[in-house]
Amino acid sequence: MLQLSPEAQTPPRFTGSESLSAELTLVIPPGTAAVMAREPDGAAKVTCMAWAPNSAKFAVCTVDRVVLLYDEQGERRDKFSTKPADSKYGKKSYTVKSMAFSPDSTKIAIAQTDNIIFVYKIGEDWGDKKVICNKFVQTSAVTCLLWPAEHSIVFGLAEGKIRVANTKTNKSSTIYGTESYVVSLTSNVSGKGILSGHADGTVVRYFFDDEGSGESQGKLLTHPCTPYTLAWGTNSIIVAGCDKKIVAYGKEGHILQTFDYSRDRSEKEFTVAATSPSGQSVVLGSYDRLRVFNWSPRRAAWDEASPKEIPNLYTITALAWKKDGSRLCAGTLCGGVEQFDCCLRRSIYKNKFEMTYVGLSQVIVKNLSTGTRVVLKSHYGYEIDEVKIMGRDRYLVAHTTETLLLGDLTSNRLSEVAWQGSGGNEKFFFENETVCMVFNAGELTLVEYGNNEILGSVRTEFMNPHLISVRLNERRQRGVDDNKKLAYLIDIKTIAIVDLAGGYNLGTVSHDSKIDWLELNETGRKLLFRDKKLRLNLFDIESGVKTTVLSFCSYVQWVPGSDVVVAQNRGNLCVWYNIDSPERVTMFPLRGDVVDLERTNGKTEVIVTEGVNTVSYTLDEGLIEFGTAIDDGDYHRATAFLETLEMCAETEAMWKTLSKLSLEARQLHIAERCFAALGDASKARFLNETNKIADSMSKEYGGDGTEHYQVKARLAMLDKNYKLAEMYYLEQNAIDEVMEMYQELHMWDDCIAVAEAKGHPELDNLRRSYYSWLMETNQNEKAAEVKESEADYMGAVNLYLKAGLPAKAAWLAMSRDELLASSDVINHITAALIKGEFYERAGDLFEKIKNNQRALDCYRKGSAFRKAVELARVAFPSEVVKLEEAWGDYLVQQKQMDAAINHYIESGCSSKAVEAAIGARQWKKALHIVELQEDRSSAKYYLKIAQHYASIQEFEVAERLFVKGDHIKDAIGMYTQAGRWEQAHKLAVKCMTQDEVSSLYISRAYELEKDGKYKEAERLFVTISEPDLAITMYKKNRMYDDTIRLVAIHHKDLLQETHIHLAKELEVEGRFQEAEYHYIEGQDWKAAVNMYGTNDMWEEAYRVSKGHGTASAHKQVAYLWAKNLGGEAAVKLLNKFGLLEMAIDFAAENRSFDFAFELARLSMKEKIPQIHLKNAMFLEDEGKFNEAEVEFIKAGKPKEAVMMYIHIQDWSGAQRVAEAHDPDSVADVLVGQAKSCFEQKHFQKAEAFLLRAQRPELAIKYYKDAEMWSDAMRICKEYLPNKLGLLQEEYEKEAVKKGKRGVEGMVEQAREWEQSGEYARAVDCYLKVKDSSNAALLEKCWMKAAELSIKFLSREKAVDVVQAVGPRLVQLRKYSAAAELYLNLDLIKEAVDTFIEGEEWNKAKRVAKELDPRLEGYVDQCYKEHLKNQGKVDSLVGVDVMAALDMYVERGQWEKCIDTASKQNFKVLHKYIALYATHLIKEGEAEKVLGLYAQHGAPANPQNFNIYRRLFLELMSLHDRDSAEVYRMWADLRDFLHLLCENLTKSSEANSPAHEDFEQMLVISHYYATRSAAKGIDQLGALAAKLSISLLRHTEFIPADKAFYEAGLAAKAAGWENMAFIFLNRFLDLADGIDEGTLDALDHTDFQDTDIPFEVPLPSKLHVSVEKREEIRDWVLTVSMDQRVEQVLPRDERDTYEASLVAANTGIRSLPCVITGYPVLRSKIEFKRPGMAANKDDWNKFLMATKQAEKAGETWGTRFSSDFYEAPEGMEIGFKSSSRSAGDLESGVEALKLSLGRVSGSVSVPLPEGQQACPVSEFKAGLAALHKYKH
Repeated sequence: MLQLSPEAQTPPRFTGSESLSAELTLVIPPGTAAVMAREPDGAAKVTCMAWAPNSAKFAVCTVDRVVLLYDEQGERRDKFSTKPADSKYGKKSYTVKSMAFSPDSTKIAIAQTDNIIFVYKIGEDWGDKKVICNKFVQTSAVTCLLWPAEHSIVFGLAEGKIRVANTKTNKSSTIYGTESYVVSLTSNVSGKGILSGHADGTVVRYFFDDEGSGESQGKLLTHPCTPYTLAWGTNSIIVAGCDKKIVAYGKEGHILQTFDYSRDRSEKEFTVAATSPSGQSVVLGSYDRLRVFNWSPRRAAWDEASPKEIPNLYTITALAWKKDGSRLCAGTLCGGVEQFDCCLRRSIYKNKFEMTYVGLSQVIVKNLSTGTRVVLKSHYGYEIDEVKIMGRDRYLVAHTTETLLLGDLTSNRLSEVAWQGSGGNEKFFFENETVCMVFNAGELTLVEYGNNEILGSVRTEFMNPHLISVRLNERRQRGVDDNKKLAYLIDIKTIAIVDLAGGYNLGTVSHDSKIDWLELNETGRKLLFRDKKLRLNLFDIESGVKTTVLSFCSYVQWVPGSDVVVAQNRGNLCVWYNIDSPERVTMFPLRGDVVDLERTNGKTEVIVTEGVNTVSYTLDEGLIEFGTAIDDGDYHRATAFLETLEMCAETEAMWKTLSKLSLEARQLHIAERCFAALGDASKARFLNETNKIADSMSKEYGGDGTEHYQVKARLAMLDKNYKLAEMYYLEQNAIDEVMEMYQELHMWDDCIAVAEAKGHPELDNLRRSYYSWLMETNQNEKAAEVKESEADYMGAVNLYLKAGLPAKAAWLAMSRDELLASSDVINHITAALIKGEFYERAGDLFEKIKNNQRALDCYRKGSAFRKAVELARVAFPSEVVKLEEAWGDYLVQQKQMDAAINHYIESGCSSKAVEAAIGARQWKKALHIVELQEDRSSAKYYLKIAQHYASIQEFEVAERLFVKGDHIKDAIGMYTQAGRWEQAHKLAVKCMTQDEVSSLYISRAYELEKDGKYKEAERLFVTISEPDLAITMYKKNRMYDDTIRLVAIHHKDLLQETHIHLAKELEVEGRFQEAEYHYIEGQDWKAAVNMYGTNDMWEEAYRVSKGHGTASAHKQVAYLWAKNLGGEAAVKLLNKFGLLEMAIDFAAENRSFDFAFELARLSMKEKIPQIHLKNAMFLEDEGKFNEAEVEFIKAGKPKEAVMMYIHIQDWSGAQRVAEAHDPDSVADVLVGQAKSCFEQKHFQKAEAFLLRAQRPELAIKYYKDAEMWSDAMRICKEYLPNKLGLLQEEYEKEAVKKGKRGVEGMVEQAREWEQSGEYARAVDCYLKVKDSSNAALLEKCWMKAAELSIKFLSREKAVDVVQAVGPRLVQLRKYSAAAELYLNLDLIKEAVDTFIEGEEWNKAKRVAKELDPRLEGYVDQCYKEHLKNQGKVDSLVGVDVMAALDMYVERGQWEKCIDTASKQNFKVLHKYIALYATHLIKEGEAEKVLGLYAQHGAPANPQNFNIYRRLFLELMSLHDRDSAEVYRMWADLRDFLHLLCENLTKSSEANSPAHEDFEQMLVISHYYATRSAAKGIDQLGALAAKLSISLLRHTEFIPADKAFYEAGLAAKAAGWENMAFIFLNRFLDLADGIDEGTLDALDHTDFQDTDIPFEVPLPSKLHVSVEKREEIRDWVLTVSMDQRVEQVLPRDERDTYEASLVAANTGIRSLPCVITGYPVLRSKIEFKRPGMAANKDDWNKFLMATKQAEKAGETWGTRFSSDFYEAPEGMEIGFKSSSRSAGDLESGVEALKLSLGRVSGSVSVPLPEGQQACPVSEFKAGLAALHKYKH
């Protein structure tokens, strides 16, 4: 955040975090303010300030109208005075309001109040003369001014206008005008838009270029006060004025933020503002204060930083921000200018560059050595990450989140291109000074420095700069403005050349070998590339021609600034001065290698290293200059240069090139000179004449003579383009000149054609002249053609014959019938043809005149067999076969074997056909012909064909043919020759014995071995399972790698041993490197180290140990190496490895004390005492105590010597050394003597020694160790009385540890304390007694402790003791004793807990009842918990039945739980029934739940509703529940739901939505029960089907697929195919919807105007199996093909679907029939209960079917009747009277009537007045009586 800090003298430092956050924070650190200009006290207002765009100059102007110029360090370097518009008004007649530098920093524009703007040229250097170069007079005062672009100054006037002044034309014009004074003017960051603030508060915006932003122009906003301060940031506009408010506006003038300081009395009006160059920060000045605002991209708002307050600064009148953003200057009312250093952070990079982050998106990079600076800035305002300087400290690289910044510090060219983050994995190449190559993820991107667009991007995997060549406008060419070319590798053998400017591919070069170097020439027309075979190739991009110019090329390079190529070929330096003629090469012998090519100061040198010397070869600069002149188009310079050269191959090539180019450029004099130099006199003479014509025409008519038509025509003639020359002549109507040209060239045909076209009068003469010329020149053929064209055919024939062209005469004769009719002419022609052996043509002529025999003879003689055969097929069929054979023979003679094959086949000559095929190498055809032959004669050809297939390595075919031709050994030889020993072995086994095979292979292998073909020999040995022979061979020939390889394959267990064996042999031979390899492979690296060490090859030993040894092995080797060297060399070596100190230690540890002392004396003298010490310890171990004593003293360790003597009990020696060298050790000597005396049981002497040494604690310790506790306590009491207590405790612990013996001592000690009245100590002592083997003693001691504490100690102490003793007694199961102790101290709760723990419940209850009744409940609760934990549920029932029930539930003992609950109240029972039901439903046992509720009733508890619903839905989802056998389940469900509905009617849930749902479920269950009943009687099949169809209107409860499936099957069974088809088709749609997981695609067309619901729940899975679904699908498809079935539901008299309750037209809803569910329309029976009715026919049918079933004696009928009427939906059935007990029957009927009246309404059986409906039990009793009466 931009913070302005107080002045100090310390340099700038960044005090915050070094990382930039996402929010813009800009810091002006402490100590960066410096007073740049300070005028005397008083009003010396700084009116304006400006920084130059190059940041080198800073201008300040005060009220005295003098402009002061400062450098960027704040030192004043120059000044100049401004001038008034008119000197007569004096210098004080105006003030300077504003000023601005020009974009090039060489001029300053001054805005003055005397209506003028002056532009001063101040120059680039300090002290340059200041002159006025422009002035612009205005009509009013100039109030503000900007200079945003070259030649354009924008300024505001007091009259309200905004104008622009052009410094180039010295004119000004108005951009826009207002009626209000212009008080402020500012521009956006790019300078392409301006804002003007006016006195009336208006702010106006204007764009010179809106840069695609689309923002509006004109009046933008109206500020509440005059906008004296105006700032335009990147994302917002800030305006402030005298109302002490700062307002931030959006891009279209809406208010974003307001910062109100009107209540701050210290704040004054805002006077000036400045925007940072990046537009991310704004500073506003007021009185003694600067306020800073930073734009937060994250919040899209301005953040206010801490204001900078400077006392006595007074009003800030001007602000100027340095263009690089690094400094801010503030001018004040008193003439002071404060300069602030603005940076986020500073860092030093590589001690060469200083990085100053002046903003998140701007960094200043300063070269510390040169002082040059580069401003790196993101044009898009993105935050710049770390800046890196790469490529020999010349190139800048930086990343932002969206872009990549690159720059060239030398040329100050910077680029910013769009770049998606790639994790910093890019690789940059800076080999090309004009373009940066960026390689990332297989993509090469080119960025041209100074260009903000990516130049090009290609895919390539080869990022070596030698495999990429870029050329960007390196040499200007004629007619080419933008020449940018790239050559790169597509793959390792393919080069692509791309035009980067045009964005297209120029060509692709495919090569046959890998390419390792390529480079374009500077013009991008030629490409040189070299392959891995060191062949140098040249590719001409324009012509696409590739040429190999050099072999064995080790160096190649283009000479800079030319097209000359320098290369090295072994010992030759090759130079191509003219690359257009690659065959012209100049060679010089070399003795070294070319390393570089330099071209400086007009001299080109090839640098060559010859051994240790460097030699330069100078090239012919003139020849190089020729190429440059040609490229530059300066042919005169090229000619002048060639004039100086002697003619040679190179010079001739250059003359040719110059001649070609000069002709193309129409520089004919130069071309003439070139042809003269080349000795081409004809062309030189022709061009000389042409030049004369051109010169004369130029003199005569002026202009360029080469444009004259004669010159152009002659040049076309020179180019052999005669038609173009003709066109030039004819354009000028110069017909005679054209004809003359053609006649000179003897092109008579063209001449005559021109004459004919133009109707030339000399045409006939011309033709005669042509004929005469032809005859004179004996051109009889041409004369004949003339005669032929004139229709003189006889003359033409004679001329053709005369010219010896009888064939042409024959053609003419055959085309003219009049000639064919002349036998003389024909004979004449045929004779000439036969004489000239033109037999074929003679045959054609004879055939034309129908002389077939002679024609055939001629064809045969002329070998025109095709025509002969065709003629013979017509005229001589018997000759065809002979002709075919002769044709084949002829073709064989002509070596056309291919063509001969078919002719031999046609002639039946198979042998010749085979031989021809073999001769033509048509092996497949030959094989085919041979295999078609049945005789054995053709078998001889198998060998030849097989040999061919063997030669092309088609061994399988060859083998088959060899075998077929009985040449098996040849097949074996073939395989052997090809090295395919396995196949050869297979064949050999078939025809040879094993010994023969082995002998053959071994002998062959030895031959191969002699020939050096070891691999082939190995394969033979391995093929016959003799790998040992191969191993021996390799070992004999010292091919140890192959030896090891075979051992690893065939004797893996001997591999390591083999390695060691070979290593030893190699070591003996002195082949140490190879021996090392085998030692390492044999895992014996130590042997390798020893080998090298033995041979003084310590470096190798060290390398091996470090690479293969343990972590410290190399250190040991380095030590041995150093020990071997000794002296200074050893020290240097160990220092090199950093092992010196370790080596000294190691030497000392390993008793090499001499070496250790040597190393220490030479390098580390401080280690000498340590070595003495280790030597002393060694001598001590060796028993050399006197010598050890000396070494200890030298080591400065006399105490160690003392300890040594103490250790060996040499007390006198110890005393002597201690007294002489270490008096502090005297006590240690005494202690040692005392210890010795103690060991010898001389306790008194030992005690005396220790007391002399003032170590009584040791005396105590020794007495304790000797278990002399009394003496220990005596010493302690006498000398250390403060530790007596601790000693006593220790004694007690020790007693405990000693077990029984210690316990007895402890008890005895306790008794002593007790007898002495130390009861507290006695109690503690008794409590410490612990002997698990003697419980009685423990109880006695603990009880004794408790008694003593109760009797003699305080209550608190007694309680503590009892609470400690009580749990111990409980552990001993002495519950009563423990409880008695608790009761003695009134610890009732503890006593009760003790009884409870001992399960003495009666005692616990009695104590609680008598002493603390409050604990009775606690005892009961504990008792319950005890029973629970013990699982004594039956006992728990008597105590806490609810807890017992919960335990039954936890244990899953549901029957016991329900049985026990049933003995409780109804509420408890149904709580556990609900739990049991939930459990059963989860287990999938819904039928058990139904039985449970059927047995115990269904309470109308809302909390049970979900169980009831789930029960119903589970039952509905059951499979195969639509038969008569499951009637009982549906009847129980109906009873249950009826009872539930009755209970709901009486409850608060009556008529609730839940009640209505259960009523619907009751109806559904009734339909299901009735359907099951109907399915048991054959006559009721239709009723069952109707019930299934009626259930479709309830698919919101019933699974829809199940309902439609059952309804469809029922309709199908009833013969209702229409409905069956529709319902089953719907079932299939539902099944598909279930598979897809949605029913949105269902088509409801078939069910429009029905009460079947459309929106139904999606079943979770299909109700039926896949097999049944497919059966239904097959049936539906079958029926759909039947034209008789209509896809329409049947309708009734309502014109409505017959099963729909709601009429489609009227909307009237009918009652459903209680038997079928169909609507009750006409004949109906109504019941008393509202809403109950039945169709009379269905009702009667149901009754009759039931009676018939009863009469038939079917037991089911009786059972069904009983079950049915027991159901809540029971209906009356009439039975005939019988002689059985009428009373039973009447009681049954009465109960039945009562039941009907209560449940469903009665059929004309009303209940007696005042009589209530009977309960179910009565109904059952009545039904039972009825049942009994019937039977």
